[in-house]
Amino acid sequence: MLDVIVIGAGPAGVVAALRAGDLGARTALVTRDLFGGMAANDGPVPVRTLAHAARLMRDARQLGRYGIEVGEPVLDYALLLKRVREVTCDVRAHSAFRQQIDDAGVTLYEQRGAVRFVNPHTIATASGLELQGKNIIICTGGVSRQLSVPGFELTATHSDAWKLNEVPRSMLVIGGGATGAQVASIFNAFGSRVQLFHAGRRILPTEDEDVSKVVACAFRKTGIEVKEDFGVIESFEKTPTGVRMNFSNDGNQRNAEAALAVTAIGWVANTIGLDLPHAGVETDGRGFIRVDQFLRTSASNVFAAGDVTGRLMLAPQAIHDGFIAATNAVRGLTMEIPERVAPTGSFTDPEYAQVGLTEARARATHDIVVANINFDSTTRTIIDGRTEGFCKLIVERRTREILGCHVVGERAVEITQVAAVAMSGGMRVDSLARVPLSFPTYAGVLGRVAANATRQLNLNLPWQAT
Repeated sequence: MLDVIVIGAGPAGVVAALRAGDLGARTALVTRDLFGGMAANDGPVPVRTLAHAARLMRDARQLGRYGIEVGEPVLDYALLLKRVREVTCDVRAHSAFRQQIDDAGVTLYEQRGAVRFVNPHTIATASGLELQGKNIIICTGGVSRQLSVPGFELTATHSDAWKLNEVPRSMLVIGGGATGAQVASIFNAFGSRVQLFHAGRRILPTEDEDVSKVVACAFRKTGIEVKEDFGVIESFEKTPTGVRMNFSNDGNQRNAEAALAVTAIGWVANTIGLDLPHAGVETDGRGFIRVDQFLRTSASNVFAAGDVTGRLMLAPQAIHDGFIAATNAVRGLTMEIPERVAPTGSFTDPEYAQVGLTEARARATHDIVVANINFDSTTRTIIDGRTEGFCKLIVERRTREILGCHVVGERAVEITQVAAVAMSGGMRVDSLARVPLSFPTYAGVLGRVAANATRQLNLNLPWQAT
């Protein structure tokens, strides 16, 4: 009998297996599909590759402003997909812990098909593999949520969108969260006529309101038709040129047509076929696996990590979860889920990112100072011709604690990482303002915003921000 069996080889599963192996446990890592899971094969890696292509096309169009004469960029989508495949293969081979897994003595069972529980200590795969383990860690991730309306089978998911043979002439994107915004932004850059539908009053509903507003405005400027609070979908139907979405709003019947409709309406736990009751593993009301502070499920020897728990469905958080779950599976219940700073971001055009509290949430519970700086007034953005966007810093007035950072624009994701490091280290805003960040840089934008916030607080400080 093995010490640990890990089901799923995405970020959570790979790190869980690596950690268990490093701790000396006899460990097996079992995956239905390819090593690397969704993150490497169908998530951040291929998405970021496509987004990079969109960025290159955008950058090529402004070369003339810098005295460089070239023709209009033309996309060969087949060649781009070839590059995507090259990147994902490289990531699986070199950047996704593949070599470390081998070095740690973990036995990898790759592409074994669907996995199911036989009992709390035994799993079986569709390919006929059967393994027994003292402890099992479930890291099967999530899948796109489906709509229960007639004709839904005529729609595609974001995964299908990445696998197209050609760029569609037109596209309906249903769902204005992070995934939908990325699909809309990328294919708009590639030449599709995109309509982005969101049922709520604003796209990117988990972001700061100013972020949602600026991104929506930027999308519209680039030709994306952003339709917020659009109503209720009633059905989809096939047309001679694609698909039609029928919906109603305040009793008015409406429709929209395109060559392709992509739904991005949420993420649910990927537990179908696992036969969780055979292991005594319970799920919550949303269908995610219920875990305690040690990432232990209702079965004492079964743990879960990553998207399947429904906590923070992001690759960095899944990595942390995998480490914690494996530590507890091998050493006993010694490590709890910590309260941690969790930066998030998306590679749309423009980029957006956040860490910490939004302005609205901060105002509800704190006395705050808010500092903003627009990208049309910062040196590096002016140099690069990327003056759309802003950086916002939210600070607790009394303690000078940085509560949140929100950025829209070029390198937004990278800027926010710097803020996350400062917040994780307990750095107060006046201390951040005194760090001599290099000039002119995007990180330097954050230093300038920190100085602005400090200036608003200077009556309570022994020094003046400069």
